[in-house]
Parts: sequence; C-alpha cells; structure tokens
Amino acid sequence: MAPRKKKEENTSKKPKNTNAYIAGAGTVVDQQVTETLKSNFMPYAMSVIVSRAIPEIDGFKPSHRKLLYTMYNMGLLNGSTIKSANIVGRTMQLNPHGDAAIYDTMVRLSEGHAALLHPFVASKGSFGKAYSRDMQCAAARYTEAKLAPISAELFSDIDKDTVDFVDNYDATMKEPVLFPVTFPTILVNANMGIAAGMASSICPFNLSEVCDTTVAYIKDNDIDVADTLLAPDFPIGGELLYDRSEMEKIYETGRGSFKVRGTYEYDKSSNCIDIKSIPPTTTSEAIIEKVVELVKAKKITEINDIRDETDLNGLQITVDLKRGTDPEKVMKKLFKMTTLQDSFACNFNILIASSPRVMGVKEIISEWVAFREECVRRRVYFKLSKAKDKLHLLKGMQKILLDIDKAIKIVRDTREEKEVVPNLMIGFGIDEIQAEYVAEIKLRHLNKEYILKRLEDIEALEKEIDEMQDILNSRSKIKRIIINELEEVKKKYGKDRCTKIISASEDDDSAEIEVLDDSPVTLFFTRDGYFKRITPQSLRMSGEQKLKEGDEITQTVESSCDKDLLFFTNNAQVYKSRVADFGDGKASILGDFVASKLDYDEGESSVYMIDTKDYSGFVVFIFDNGRVAKVPLSSYVTKTNRKKLINAYCSKYTLHTVLYIKEDCDILLKSTNNRMLLVNTGQVPAKATRDNGGIAVMTQKKGQRIYTAEIYKAGTLESEHRYRTKNLPAAGSLKPTGTAEQAKLDI
Repeated sequence: MAPRKKKEENTSKKPKNTNAYIAGAGTVVDQQVTETLKSNFMPYAMSVIVSRAIPEIDGFKPSHRKLLYTMYNMGLLNGSTIKSANIVGRTMQLNPHGDAAIYDTMVRLSEGHAALLHPFVASKGSFGKAYSRDMQCAAARYTEAKLAPISAELFSDIDKDTVDFVDNYDATMKEPVLFPVTFPTILVNANMGIAAGMASSICPFNLSEVCDTTVAYIKDNDIDVADTLLAPDFPIGGELLYDRSEMEKIYETGRGSFKVRGTYEYDKSSNCIDIKSIPPTTTSEAIIEKVVELVKAKKITEINDIRDETDLNGLQITVDLKRGTDPEKVMKKLFKMTTLQDSFACNFNILIASSPRVMGVKEIISEWVAFREECVRRRVYFKLSKAKDKLHLLKGMQKILLDIDKAIKIVRDTREEKEVVPNLMIGFGIDEIQAEYVAEIKLRHLNKEYILKRLEDIEALEKEIDEMQDILNSRSKIKRIIINELEEVKKKYGKDRCTKIISASEDDDSAEIEVLDDSPVTLFFTRDGYFKRITPQSLRMSGEQKLKEGDEITQTVESSCDKDLLFFTNNAQVYKSRVADFGDGKASILGDFVASKLDYDEGESSVYMIDTKDYSGFVVFIFDNGRVAKVPLSSYVTKTNRKKLINAYCSKYTLHTVLYIKEDCDILLKSTNNRMLLVNTGQVPAKATRDNGGIAVMTQKKGQRIYTAEIYKAGTLESEHRYRTKNLPAAGSLKPTGTAEQAKLDI
C-alpha cells in the first residue's frame, strides 16, 4: 500500500493549472474567418479539385493515370494477367493512398465491372458489376488483370517526349502529367467526380461517333455536333429518350439532362416480363426494393412476384404478372414510379491548364485537338532531333571513307588513348561527337563495304528530316496525322451503339390502350403524301378517286383497322401510326395529309407506307448506286406507342425505292445504262441494324443510277435467265433493242 500512498501524495503536489506548461494555451485570439478559410481550407479544396476529383483533357484523373502508367511500366500491355495485389502494391510507388482506394480504381476501369464502354483493364476473376449494389468484387489477392488492347492508344509514343513528366510524391520516380491519347477518351468513357464546391459528370459517347465528330470538326469548325454525335451511349444498354433541342443544349453548354430507361422482353408462355437493362444511375436491387414497396402499398396490383435472375449471361430482373395483365401498362407504371426510367444529369467540368472549366462538346473537342497537336508536334520534333544526330554521325563517317588508311594510321601512331579523339578531329576536320563515334568503330568494321552501307542511309535520312521539318512548319499536315490516327482507332476499336435512341415524344402514360376492331378497309397512299382509308361499302359506291393536281396513287393496300402504319420519309426517319387513327374517307375527298397529321419535320416528305400487325417480313431499300439493304420489319417494333424513329435506313446513299415483302422474292432492277438485273432478295443478307448500308447488287458506272426497281412477276420477261446471276454485284444484261421496254428506257 505504501507505493500507492506515495503516488497519491505525488499527484496531489502537481499544480492545478496545467495550462501553465503550454505556451499560449487558453489565450483567445481574434482572427478573420476569411483568413482561416484561406490558410486552412483553400489548399485542401484546390488539392481535391486539381489533384483528385476532376478529370483532365486526356480523360483521366490522377488516380487513373498512376495506376495505368504503373501497369504500362510493368509490361502488362502484352503477355498474360498477373495478380491484382501485385499491381496495387507497385502502384503505391506513385499513389500515396491506401491499397483499397487503388484497387477500387482498378475495378472501375476493368471490363469485368462493366462500367465503361471501352475498359482499359482486362480482368480475370470477380470484379463485381456496376449495375448491382450487392455484387461486390473479390479481394485483390484472388483476381488478375492486365492492360486491355485499347490501352495502347494511351501510351502511343509516350517515350518520345510527347508529354511532360514530373516527380512522384517522394521524388524517386517520374510520372506523366497527361497521357498522349490518340482519341478523345474524355468523351468516350464516363467520368464522374465530386470535388470541394464543384463536381463533374461526363456521360459516355460511342467511340465511332466521337472519332467522326472530331474528324469533322478538324475539317470544319462550324459543324453541327448533333449531326454526327447522335447521343450518349452507355455500356449497360437501355433506351435513351431523344430530344434534339435538349441534346443540342447539352452539347453547347455542357449542362443539362436526358432520360434513360431500361429495356424488357415479354414472355407470353410464362406470363412474365424480363428486364434486360436498366439506367446507369441505379441498381437492380434498388429497382426490386422499390417495386416490392409499391406492391405492398397496393399502388401496383398486377404483379405476383419479382426476382433477380442475373447470371453469367448478364442482367435480368423477372417480373411475374397476374393472369390477364397487360404487360405494356405494367411497364408504363414501372417507368413512371421507379428508377427503371431515370434522368442522367450532365456537367462537363474538365481541368484545362489546372483550371476547372464547364465546356460544351465542341469546346472540349477543340481543347483536345489543340492538346493532340502539341503531342504530335513534340513527337515529330523528338524524331527530328534523333535523325539530325544520326545524320551528324554519318557525315563524320563519310569523311573517313575518303581515307580509311589515314584514320588507322592516326589511331596507331597516337601514343595515349585520350589523344585519339583530338587527333581524329584534327586529321579529318570533324567535331568531338563525330570523332568519338568513329573511334568506337570496331576494327573489323573499318572496311569500305561496312561504311558504304552506313552511308546509304544519308540520302533517306536527309529526305526524312525535310519531311519532318515540313510537318513542323505546317499545321494542316499535323491535322492530317491526327485525322489518320482517329480513323485508325475507329477501325480497330469502333463498335455498334449499346443504347438505343428513341423519340422523347411519348403518348400519355396514363392513357388506356384502345380495343381496336378488325373491320376491313382499303388504304390509298399518293405520291404527294395523301392518305385515304375507305370501307368496302363506300368503295363499291365510289366513282373516280379525287387527287390533287399532278398527284397519283402509288399504293393501294387491302388492310384492316387494327393494323399499324409505318411511313418512311426522305429524312431517313419512320413515323408510326395506326389505321384506326385515320377516319373513314371517300373517293371524292383528297384525304389526310400525312406530313401534317404526324407532325413531320420541316421539308420532310413520305416515300413509302407499310401496314402490318405482326411485323413479319422484310423492308428492302434500293439505293441509286445499286446497293440493296434488307431489314426485318421486326426491327421497327417498339414497346410503347412512339410516333417517330430516327435512322430508319441508311442515309449515306441516295434512296431510290422502298419495298415491303412478306418473304424472299425476285426484284427486277433497271439501270439508266439500259441494263436489267433479276435478283432474289434471298441473296441479300438481312441485318437487324436499321441503318445498315446493305450490299452492292447492281454495279453502276459514273453518271449511271438505278432507273426502276420493282417486285418481279414470273413470266413477264422472255428468257428471264439472261438477267439472273449467281454472283453479286453484277452489271446485268442489255434489253433486246426494238422492244417497248427499250423505248421506255430511251425516253
């Protein structure tokens, strides 16, 4: 007990005012809040903005750049994958953050996570999924990774002084300030970040569309970006509700929002809806939880069960419906009441010269082009310097060719090694660098054959130097190099859109679906775009059809009121309607002007009409240049009653004729060169992509084009085998002279 008593006594002897031992403790100092913020908060805020959360013009944040550059230095652009833990450990030499933060960065850049259109990390193992909250990645010690092939475009010529390098955090290594990317990665892959007082949210765009837009901008700065950069494209797919005016606002200001919704399929046999994709702003778990909440609250009564059936084939949420439920009505409710349809907010905030700027797409492309021009210029200058140095050495060797024996004699007669170079300089009138190069040549190489072979490069080297000098002096040549690189990137890595573009003009979600009758009607469609729906009774009592002066009927179709109508226009768009949307007409009236009724764009006109109920058969597009495309009519099916679909067919070529066929048949093509060709549509492969360019069928020389194209009726032509061919494309055969058909062609 004695020690305890002593301890208590010692404690009691300590002074009560402990502040006396701390200088200035307890003193109140007046200080302006602005000074406190300036000295303490602002350095932190600027660090978060400049060095952490906001991407730069190369499309990367510092954490991305440090990871990818480490993987590049590890030789992971080629070869097999290695353990992720190894990569994370090596990255810590550049990135002072913890291993968990580095691994999270790798996960988001990996193809297994499915967060990017073009992932930069090829992964092996479980990396989780961007569309799932609960599907987490495995630990770094279990997964493997390497750089994806497209990552080669990030490091192109990085060792040729294309970008600046700086010290890492402890000055033991060098790292690039930016990557010399060969395409605008800033627009291709999604990038989001929250800094202090500001944020960045950049949606991804299709690589091919970005490359095309950049090339178009380089050629003409006054382009309309919306013509080539159609809309954002998300790796998870979905449908984007397209509003051109809103999209143009985003392209111009860098701010705005658009709606994205999931896609689904209805399985009639099991009476369930399979949701195949969801918006990028939500997760499958969030949607399921919300649906369960709505069912419990009896706001949705048509659903029996909902479950997550995601597997190795991808995302799938299955919704079991009650008997007699209309799936479209259920989906309308889900779009309206859950995040199955959600808005994506854009904020194109990018660091330019360490300063954050919110920019439109054209301005971003302009900054990237300027950055890329500097990279190309520095690369060419680096190569030019190396070429000049090599030429300088070869010029020195050229002088030795004049007298090899003299060079050997100088070396042999020199008493000290350090005098060899000065003596060669004096003997041949060359500088120290040239003399040093000559002195290092092996004795076995001091023969005319070896030296002449080295000197053969002088002329080619001088020509190469002149070309590089011309490039440095010509901005147009630098732009040509950038264009060629963009076209090569598009060719190697471009792919079709994942997200479908649909018109934002939708019918009222709360509207009830009409029960349409199936009474027969006859449809008349004229060249100028007038439409009539006439009942059989009225048609029997009718006389001659009244038409606008100069107009004519181009299509007469036996149909019914419960069918859909598709009107193809000269703007590569299709407007959808229903026979029931048009009133009964008479032969004595002009009918409905379709362009006004369906609200066509200015200057747009109809070229063809199709009526269908089950969307079976094919649409055949014949172009003036002899190309033919075949698209299944099912490609025009939509889940809701949308009025307009863009990219209805290929707008790259001039359209001549549209034909609707139930099954493959013969088509007779006639050209202005008096040739005819019979081709069966079975020879033309059907492609689900609506705007595909088809294949070349009838070859056309300069100044020639397709004259007529029609479905062929057997027996119309004599010796019809003359006009058939096994191989496409073909020129066709000439019509025998003196016939009525030949006279028509001559006219």
